[in-house]
This record gives sequence, structure tokens and C-alpha cells, in this order.
Amino acid sequence: MIIGIIILAVVVIIALFIWASYNSLVKLNERVNEAWSDITVQLKRRADLIPNLVETVKGYAKHESAAIKEVSEARAKMMGARSVKATAEADNSFTGALSRLMAVSEAYPELKADANFQQLSSELSDTEDKIQAARRFYNAGAKELNTKIKMFPVNLFKGFGFKAREYYEVEEAEKAKIKDAPEVKF
Repeated sequence: MIIGIIILAVVVIIALFIWASYNSLVKLNERVNEAWSDITVQLKRRADLIPNLVETVKGYAKHESAAIKEVSEARAKMMGARSVKATAEADNSFTGALSRLMAVSEAYPELKADANFQQLSSELSDTEDKIQAARRFYNAGAKELNTKIKMFPVNLFKGFGFKAREYYEVEEAEKAKIKDAPEVKF
């Protein structure tokens, strides 16, 4: 009788452990999905601001077609990205093209003074901050999920079928630019 109770208790403990582990993985997976959704929403918001910004710049800087074309191409690449890695790469090239477009404004004081340009620049800056926050939230969730999947004893169950997530990373060249970025004033 006592052996039966001990066996039952062990089975119940194991079942509770499996149940709790699985549910925690589901919760972490959903948190990472939510974070990825936040990133895509902010990237779309930024991409939606660009046509207005480009049109404003076109009005003042008609001779800057290369920078405008580069931004348009990078925006299209960003909108077509489907994986975390492809999105990060497209984001990096989009950010570079956008910074070159913003540098064009330095040559056109009347553009910098334009109220529409100032508002778009402010919204773009706010969106960039939100993208960075969403990226940090996503990477934190991915790290937590990846760690849990690899830890004993969950790894004995092959992570219950959950897959490790890629991190949303900035390329090394972009990290150097960020560290050495000049201050831009509008």
C-alpha cells in the first residue's frame, strides 16, 4: 500500500512537472511572438512614414535622386523580408539609406526649417526608439525561450517541439556606426 502511494506521488509529481514546463514554454513562445509582432508593427510604421518624408525631401532636394532611390529600394526590401535574419539585414540597409537621406537635409536649410519635415523627423525618431525597445524585448524573450528549451530536464523532452528563436541583431558595421554616430541637429 505504501509503495503504491509513493509510486502514485512520483507519477503525479512528474506529471505536474511536465504540465508546468510545457505551459511555461507556451507562455514564453507567445511572449516572443508578441515581441516579434511589436517589431513588425514599428517597422511598418517607419516604412509608412518614409513616402511622406521622401516627398518632402524631393520638394527641396530635386538633385538628390540617388539618396531618394536608395531609400525607396531599401523600404521595398524591408517590406518583403520574412525571417528574423532577413528582416534584420533589410532593417540595417534601410537604416543606412535613411541616415544618408537625412544627411541630405544638412545641405538644404529650408528643408530643415519645413514644419512637415520636422514633424516627420520627430515621428521617425520616436519610431526608431520604439523599434529599439521592441528589439530588446524580442531578444530577451528569445533568450529566455532558447535557454529553457536547452535546459535539463526540458531538453530530455526535445523542448516539447518548441524551436529556438534567432536573435534580432544589428550587423557589426552598424554597431560601429551607432557607437561613432555624429550628432545630427534639425
